[in-house]
Amino acid sequence: MLLEKDVLVAAYQGRWGCPPKWVVRAPGRVNLIGEHTDYSDGFVLPLAINRAIWIALEPREDQQVVVHSVDFGETATIELATLARAQPSWQEYLKGVAWSLQEAGFRLKGWSGLLQGDVPLGAGLSSSAALEMATARAFAAASDLPWDPAGMARLGQRAENQWVGVNCGIMDQLISAVGRAEHAMLIDCRSLEAQPVPFPPGTAVVVLDTGTRRGLVDSAYNERRATVEAAARRFGVKALRDVSLARLNDEAASLDETTRRRARHVVSENQRTLDAAEAMRRGDAVTLGLLMNQSHASLRDDYEVSSDALDAMVQCALEQTGCYGARMTGAGFGGCAVALIDAQAAGEFGPAVAAGYQATTGHVPSVYVCRATEGAAAFAIPSPSGRGLG
Repeated sequence: MLLEKDVLVAAYQGRWGCPPKWVVRAPGRVNLIGEHTDYSDGFVLPLAINRAIWIALEPREDQQVVVHSVDFGETATIELATLARAQPSWQEYLKGVAWSLQEAGFRLKGWSGLLQGDVPLGAGLSSSAALEMATARAFAAASDLPWDPAGMARLGQRAENQWVGVNCGIMDQLISAVGRAEHAMLIDCRSLEAQPVPFPPGTAVVVLDTGTRRGLVDSAYNERRATVEAAARRFGVKALRDVSLARLNDEAASLDETTRRRARHVVSENQRTLDAAEAMRRGDAVTLGLLMNQSHASLRDDYEVSSDALDAMVQCALEQTGCYGARMTGAGFGGCAVALIDAQAAGEFGPAVAAGYQATTGHVPSVYVCRATEGAAAFAIPSPSGRGLG
């Protein structure tokens, strides 16, 4: 069941005996195309989805943040004046955002909160970025900070890079901050310009959760990033975004085989993403689907971040009537795929894919149609007397 604001307000009141002053929400995301390009200053085409991290909160007078996570059944107490790293857990994302905000010069106030989400953990739908942006939204509400979506996304990325230790790009935090209802967002990861792009008429986006998970910090993600950054230095450019396919092909012999394939994915994926946005503007679902298929092949063969489960899920999706295209989404090595389908086939598509995938792999999947939603938001909750707070 998808979470709603009123559910969290009621849970907060049940725990503390009074309603919260604020409820904040930050969505997860699914990326249609443009994978492993964001940390090369490239182009991505994600949408913010109708699954999110929610925090109900009340400002405090001290420098403590006291948060209870419904999902983990744990309560964290964070001292803003003496932030210190600990073992990896959901609490480190909150501490990392607090650290990043304070490093940027923001004066933070404490708050008491109740945290709950319906973004599947480790599925490639960016639950971590949703938590970072929800936390930033909570601090902005409690501390009366200005909300600059792109700036806050940068600070969330810094928290994940430098506090949590994952060298992610900017895509996940930015789409969680700037998402647009009923649109994907073509994001230039260098300028942070984000252009809303409409979906082809009569189509639907389906998330295909393989039921397999990967630990991002311990995966080969950081190794992939180091390889493409080294390739950019070899070409004498800031990032592979600045290398054309023609130049890559001309100078490919100077790269070792692995670096050549990694670079080829990034350079070709950037072009596929721009082509996909143009296809969407034309309402061309067929071309968009073909580009998604090509993206999956590149991620599987050149970037080598797919998995047997992801490949099986994509194949099961492509075998169904009404499927235009499918690909893995997210960092890879497990998690989710995404499919573009004829909306009229949505009722039959999910059960058919789930049955085929389970028969092939033995894994129990989750399949659900996604709706594109707005980015991170804060809602002031009226006091019991009916007077609006905040």
